[in-house]
Amino acid sequence: MGPMDPAANHRNVLLLKYPASWWKNKWREALPAGNGTIGASVYGAVQDETVLLNHAELWHGGRADTLPDVSGTLPQTRQLMDEGRYMEANWFLTNALKDEGYEARMASPVPLADLKLSMPGEKAFQGYRRYLDMTTGEITVCWKDGSASYDRRLFVSRADQMIVYRVHSDRRSIDAIVRLDFHASDNPNKAAQVQEMKQTMDWKIENEYFYYAVQNEDGLDYGAVLRIVAPGGRLAGEKGGIRVTETTEALILVKVFANSEREREWPLLKQELADVDRGYFLLLQDHVKLHGELFSRVTLELGNGADVRSTEELLLDSYDGEAPMALLEKLWAFGRYLYISATRENGLPMPLYGLWGGDYRLMWCHYMANENIQMMNWHAPVGGLAPLMKALFRHYGSLMDIFRDNARKLYGCRGVYIPAGTTPGIGSPSQIVPVILNWTGAAGWLARHYYDYYLFTGDLVFLQEEALPFMREAARFYEDFLIEGGDGYFRMYPSVSPENTPGNYMPEPGQPQDHPMPTTVNATMDFAVIKELFSNLIEGSRTAGIYQRYIPRWEDILRRIPSYQINEEGAIKEWMHPAFEERHNHRHLSHIYPVFPGQEFTREERPELFRAFEKAVDQRLIGAQTGWSMAHMASIYARLGDGQKALESLEILTRSCLMNNLFTVHNDWRDMGISMNKPQAPVQLDANLGITHAIQEMLIYVSPRIVKLMPAVPARWERGSVNGMRMCTGSVSFEWDRTAGRFRTELRAERATDVTVILPDEFAGYVLLGDDVDYHRSSIHRFTCHIKMEPGQILIIHNGKEMKNNEQTA
Repeated sequence: MGPMDPAANHRNVLLLKYPASWWKNKWREALPAGNGTIGASVYGAVQDETVLLNHAELWHGGRADTLPDVSGTLPQTRQLMDEGRYMEANWFLTNALKDEGYEARMASPVPLADLKLSMPGEKAFQGYRRYLDMTTGEITVCWKDGSASYDRRLFVSRADQMIVYRVHSDRRSIDAIVRLDFHASDNPNKAAQVQEMKQTMDWKIENEYFYYAVQNEDGLDYGAVLRIVAPGGRLAGEKGGIRVTETTEALILVKVFANSEREREWPLLKQELADVDRGYFLLLQDHVKLHGELFSRVTLELGNGADVRSTEELLLDSYDGEAPMALLEKLWAFGRYLYISATRENGLPMPLYGLWGGDYRLMWCHYMANENIQMMNWHAPVGGLAPLMKALFRHYGSLMDIFRDNARKLYGCRGVYIPAGTTPGIGSPSQIVPVILNWTGAAGWLARHYYDYYLFTGDLVFLQEEALPFMREAARFYEDFLIEGGDGYFRMYPSVSPENTPGNYMPEPGQPQDHPMPTTVNATMDFAVIKELFSNLIEGSRTAGIYQRYIPRWEDILRRIPSYQINEEGAIKEWMHPAFEERHNHRHLSHIYPVFPGQEFTREERPELFRAFEKAVDQRLIGAQTGWSMAHMASIYARLGDGQKALESLEILTRSCLMNNLFTVHNDWRDMGISMNKPQAPVQLDANLGITHAIQEMLIYVSPRIVKLMPAVPARWERGSVNGMRMCTGSVSFEWDRTAGRFRTELRAERATDVTVILPDEFAGYVLLGDDVDYHRSSIHRFTCHIKMEPGQILIIHNGKEMKNNEQTA
């Protein structure tokens, strides 16, 4: 494998003509690479380059505390709510914990080091480019200096667990100084803390090796060993680094460690680096076998694929109103790339900054389970990446004893209470505010991911040993928490619709507006989550043959959940209790849960109720949205079958919350009127992964019983192709060309398949081709067939005009 032009595979390549340039926070615009454990952020400077290094398991600043038993507050909270004293009830549990002196704090990721490379030039640079090839995970920075051409290539090896960095000149000898250094903070408020950590830094040079380590607050070390390989070149210690001269090529290899001791790790990593005897392109080849297999499981093409413009140029086009097809393709691929690069099966789930956070105690850097971590995993099952979801289950599974303690001490319930925010090792509540403490839906919502993993993999061992036990714990909590009302139906309170406050409890303008009174009765989302949880638990228990004796009790709970309520405007109510008025000026869309992300029913099954959810979505105000909420809204519109509005939501996101390197941020910091106005704009990569999911939702709807093709493809997407997307029991590929009036799909069964396929309305004369496949017409939709397939069978459907021997018209 030799050098390739990074732009050759332009569909999955980010091309930028500018280096990272965000003032004082250049890491925000760096290009990211990672292998699920190690992250590298390439800034792209010509003379004084920085590559930020991170490690998935390197965190600090967390503080666990013993949770006091304040479960006696629940009856008192409910009494206050029964009396209509909602504001008092809102703070009752929170104040009880504060009165007990309880304090806990979630941890934050720690930047591991900066890889610094100084390489003064002779002339001003020309022809500058930086590339990210998402199919390989390789980042390239190249430019010309006079008559010489330079390129630097980097990837983080999934095969060899190290950063691999190549510096090359086509004719002039390299003159570079390479070192590892402590990553400084750009926040003056953290100066003292960071300086204290920096004082523990140690480094040394030994021939071609550079050793680096820092002590974390827990007394354990983190650091790295760097080796330079420069055949025929000269290496010398100089200016705190290793100077490389008299060669046109240098290979820089870096191995990192976390949560250990430098005296132990340095010799081990040195030996591992000494044993590396392959060159850059052979090392890349080994990495691509693993990274590329994950990335290429599903492919997507929109349009004719001829657009080779830079990312900056594509963004400028989007600012004019319409996001180019090439930009949407890249955004879909980029979300997959980030997920793969920041996740591994036996590791930790991807946090909001991925493996590329560039400061200490970053805002919202934890795992947040009232929207964000769920959004980061929505795309995975249909996108062929379900195995990487194991990281999610590993994290929450490791904290189950703490979650049981939470349920007992906060609410006096069995089962588990999962606080919205957690970090590795810290699962007790750390956000001591009503909007978080009074919301009990995290475990139920996360249970959906456990069950989805089973549905898309068919892994019965996982269902029996992980999914159903987790779901059972979530159900136990609700069995104890739900209260029967006088009408025979359950009441759910305290109940929160994340993170909204009813309109009649919002303060006057000019007063604090964040979460003033979110604690209510019967939030629609809470009941939707409970219905989904118990329905899946019943179905899964019957499949696995366990928990049979509990099924009658669970079925009785389902019968006593009240129906969703529709307001006078014909929209689904966010709170089913009459004491609470709607508030549309908010970013969360929690009450849409039965339709998305839930799959309680489709338009074909309950059209009137479905329209009420459509109305509720349309009532949300654009100025209240964020990057992630626009991605969420796009997914909802796709689920509603409105491709145009789904596309508009994505286009608004590209104009408001998208950086030049395609990182998404929480809000538009420039006050342009199409997102929340906040002075900070924290990086939040959940929206990147949410974009990926929204585009998939526009192309295909998948449930265990229905596969709907092209349910929300906007008119502007005249042609395209999808290869390898997943239904629950196999794969689906399809292509379309509206101009030519052509459509074709291929379904491959990997397990026994029994599903209804809904075909696009806009094509007609469908022909089915499949030896021995059992299919017949269904009345659920205009072009619909019910199919049964055995493992290994293939069904092709196209809109051909002639019947052949084993073809049947649908």
